[in-house]
This record gives sequence, structure tokens and C-alpha cells, in this order.
Amino acid sequence: TLPVRGPQAPTLSELMRWYCLNTNTHGCRRIVVSRGRLRRLLWILLTLSAVGLILWQCAELLMNYYSASVSVTVQFQKLPFPAVTICNINPYKYSAVKEYLAELDKETKKALETFYGFSEGKSKVRRSVGDWNSTGSDFFQQIPLLKVEDFSRTATELHSGQKRKIEGSVFHKDSSIVNSGDSNDIIGFQLCDANNSSECALYTFSSGVNAIQEWYKLHYMNIMAQIPLETKEKLSYSADDLLLTCFFDGLSCDKRHFTRFHHPLHGNCYTFNSGESGTILSTSTGGSEYGLQVVLYIDEADYNPFLVTSSGAKIIVHDQNEYPFIEDIGTEIETAAATSIGMHFTWSRKLSKPYSDCTETGADIPVENLYNKSYSLQICLHSCFQKAMVESCGCAQYAQPLPAGAEYCNYKKNPNWMYCYYRLHEKFVKEQLGCQQICKDACSFKEWALTTSIAQWPSTVSEDWMLRVLSWDKGQKLNKKLNKTDLASLMVFYKDLNERFISENPANTLVILLSNFGGQLGLWMSCSVVCVIEIVEVFFIDSLSIVLRRQWQRARKWWRGRQGKAPPAGPPGPQGHDNPACIDEDLPTFTTALRLPLPQDSPLPRTPPPNYSTLRLDAAFTEQLPDTLELGQH
Repeated sequence: TLPVRGPQAPTLSELMRWYCLNTNTHGCRRIVVSRGRLRRLLWILLTLSAVGLILWQCAELLMNYYSASVSVTVQFQKLPFPAVTICNINPYKYSAVKEYLAELDKETKKALETFYGFSEGKSKVRRSVGDWNSTGSDFFQQIPLLKVEDFSRTATELHSGQKRKIEGSVFHKDSSIVNSGDSNDIIGFQLCDANNSSECALYTFSSGVNAIQEWYKLHYMNIMAQIPLETKEKLSYSADDLLLTCFFDGLSCDKRHFTRFHHPLHGNCYTFNSGESGTILSTSTGGSEYGLQVVLYIDEADYNPFLVTSSGAKIIVHDQNEYPFIEDIGTEIETAAATSIGMHFTWSRKLSKPYSDCTETGADIPVENLYNKSYSLQICLHSCFQKAMVESCGCAQYAQPLPAGAEYCNYKKNPNWMYCYYRLHEKFVKEQLGCQQICKDACSFKEWALTTSIAQWPSTVSEDWMLRVLSWDKGQKLNKKLNKTDLASLMVFYKDLNERFISENPANTLVILLSNFGGQLGLWMSCSVVCVIEIVEVFFIDSLSIVLRRQWQRARKWWRGRQGKAPPAGPPGPQGHDNPACIDEDLPTFTTALRLPLPQDSPLPRTPPPNYSTLRLDAAFTEQLPDTLELGQH
């Protein structure tokens, strides 16, 4: 009997167990088995959840393995001074190159007179295009200037007055509205395929200034491409022409500290501290007095009026091993002003694959470096475009270096180059040429952050004597008094000597990965290294041994069958599933099996009674010893 009240009252589970053990019914056995199965299922679910969570955390660790941390180091030290490249905005002296451009300038003036009604700076009444008796210049036959009314499909040629139907695509090159005439007048030019006259493209401009300049520039590059390099260097500015005074770090310098290189679009440019002599200058003090100070002679009066519309110089600060892309990222220096440029030096380095998609030296990029300088993204893009230009158009574009065995484009040898160039450039801008996909950033690069300030120079009170002194210094080569609009003052210096080094470091290593993995196992499953080894032993080594043992037994059985030796067959021993108590379809667990009642037809097991005869005292010896007999007799 069980007490039903008091502190010794049984729990519900104990009552159910007592009931099942006394009634010995099938339903009770099912309840006990079902409860065991539920506990087993819950344990399996919890185990699988923990394992899944661990696997998810480990997968996240593996996915974030190739991540980098950024460190910034600032140190104060003596800094190497960068290379400073200076170019005049006007590439060639107009007085020297005028004979090569005489015909082009003549036709440009006629176009301006026809469309805008002025000549030599004097305004006139606007004339009709039919009033101009053109000489039939080759410039207009190759690239005719057109007037398009309200973006219609009909255009009028400026030199002949003939109307033509526009076929092909129309590209509007700018969106500014700076028209000199009626608002509906659109100026442009048409480029056609020399091999297929039906393949044409019309390039229009809202501003006649931009249209004339772009048209002039195309013919200008065609003419200059046919002039030898030695001749072009003589047509441009020398170091004596460009540099009036020079100071660096408080000491005087001259043209010997500058290295000349010829740029196709900017003529002769001069690089200070280029490092070609094997020596790179450095500075140990910041401030404008300890940097580079130069006064440039611009000579605005000798500018090409159609090629450039601004006066001054262009400079770029770069590393000695980098190519100066003056046309892309150059800083313009204003005349009659003192321009101060303060610098902050930063050296950045990124991790290469698999951390980022950058290249160390560019050797893995399938593009030939045409600039003979250290790899950069701009070098790769320009070289890629020039390679595509040579392959597609049969000649090289004038503004970029020549590949081996190629020639610059010109009308005589390549009459189709302009149409091909514009089509190719359109694909390049729209990233359809594949260059942006091939070229990658450099992993290591140096950068000088520039801060520019401008002041009037020379001042009104000092203008007279400064211009006199500078004219006297230049006196032997210049037969006129200098004007302040012909001069530009430039200062380039370090604002401070703090070198900023930005580097990427691996955020994870193998040791950190194993530590994180062990932390996840310890948090969710209380596992250690020993536990992991045991799990590996159970699930892999023991499982493998069991499989191998079963395979060995099967092989032995098969071999004995072939030998004709069959193992003696005996009655099978009782199996666990043959127990009459286990009539449920689910096999009981070890715990529930202990709670199952025995079948009714089987006697209950009893402990055998003790053999009480063993408690009887028997003599240890069958005969009495002689010495004991004698003692007994006494």
C-alpha cells in the first residue's frame, strides 16, 4: 500500500509506475515506452540544435576568416620631398608652331566669321552660311562642321551651305547652353566610317566654343602626330623660358635640378627632384620657407588662341616612380597670383588576394605597361585603351605613348581613325571595352593631400620694382618689360612632417580561428580538446573498426562456404526482441526495460537460498595427531 497523504505521499510519476507494475497492462508499457522515446527525442533535438548552432558559428568564422583590420600609424620624421612636375598650359609657342597650323587656323577663323559674324575680334553682322565661298579645304571635307536646328534630322554644312540628312547616332557632348546665336542653333560635326559611308555619328554641342575647340583639337592632333619628336621639343618651352627663379629648403636652385620630359598634350614639362640622378632630396622642417619656391614665366601673348582658353601652368605632385598624368589630375596655377600648396603625406598599403582584389606589381594584369613607370590604375587604363586603339583602328592615339611597332594616327595613312577613335572611346566610357574589369588598384601607393591657397602677386606697391628686377634678370633673353599677367608664383611645401602610414593586417590567423572554434564548442557543448578527440575516436575510429570487423566476418563466412565447411548450427539464443514482455512495436530503452513487468507464465527470479551445510563445523584432520593423544591421556 502507498500513503496518499502526508510528506511521504508519492508523486504522479511514482503512482503511474506503481499502477503499471501492479496491473501489468499493455497500455502502461506503451506509456512508459512513449515517455522514454520522448526523452530520447528531446535529447536528440537538443543535441542537433547545439551541433547546428556550432556549425553555423564555425561557418561564419570561416567566411570571415579573410577579413582585415586597418591600422593607422603616425610618426614624425624627416620626409623625402616628392617629385613636382610643372607644365605650361600652352604646349607650344604659337610663334614657332604657327607655320604648321596656318591652314587650320585660317579655316577656323572662316568658320567663326561665317557662323558668329566676326573676324579678328571685331563684331560684324551675322552672315548666312551660303555667303561663304569656301575653298574646299581638306579640313572640312574630312570633318565638316554642321548646324543642326532643334535636333532635327537635317543639318547644314557651314562651309558649303548644303543641307544633308543625318543618319546614324546623335551624341550630345555637353549640356551647357552658352549659344551665341539663336537658342535652336546646335553646332557639331559628323564622323563617318571611310569604308562604309552609311555608318556615321553626329556629335553636337550646346556651346559653339566647345564645338570649335573639339573640332580644332582633332585636326591639331592629326598635324602634330606627323611632326618628329625632336622638332616638337624645340617648338615648346625650354627650362630657361619657363623658370625665372627657384629656391628649395632656403637654398637657390636652377634648371639642373629639373628633368625634362615631353608630354603630347602639354609640350615640354619639367620635373623637380625626379630622382633620375640617383639622389632624392628631403626636408627636415615643415613650412613654406623650406619647400620649393619658383616663379614661372607664362608668356600669355604667345598662346595658341584656338587650342587653349585659359592661361597659367599645371603642376602635379607625385612619387619619383609614378608617371605624372598632368591632363587628368593636374592642378592649375593662376597668373598674377602666388599659389601656395601645402602637403600631407600618406602611405597606404592593402593586403592582396584573397583579402582584396589588388595587385602588387601589375605582373598579373594582362596589359602591357606603356609608360615605363611603376604600376598604377591609370597606367593600366590608358595602356589598355591604347592597345585596343591599335588593334581596332590600326594606329595609336596621339595623347598616349606608342606601343612597339605602332604609329600615331593621321589622315594620310589612317583616314578612318577619327570615327574609330570616337566609337572606341564611347565604349571605354560605358565600360564596354573590358579595361575597367581587367585593371585593378595597386596594393601600395603614396598620396600627397594638397591644400591650395591663392594670394594676389605681386602686390600693387611692389609690382613696379619686382617687374623691373625680373625683367633685368631675364634681360638678355627678353626684349620687353615683363607684365604680371605673364608671371606665376608657386610654393610647394610640407605643412607638417607627420607621416601617416595606413596598413591592412589580417584580422584572423590559424591560432585565432582554432581559439574561436574551441570557444564555441566549450560554450554550447562543454567540449574540450580531449572531448573532441574522443568524439572523433567514437564516430570515426570505432565505426571504422566495426565496419572492418563485419566485413572480415563476412569474408570468413564466404571463404568457409567455398571450402565446404559450414559452422555448426545450434538453436539460436534468446534475443532481446523475443522477450514476451516487449510486445510493443518500439524497442524499449535501457531505463524503460527495467520498468517492464515480467510475463505471467514465467516464474519470478529468486535468489537461491544459502547452503546451510557449509555452516557445519567439520574436522580439519581425519585423524588426531600423536602429540595431542598423549596430552589427552594426561
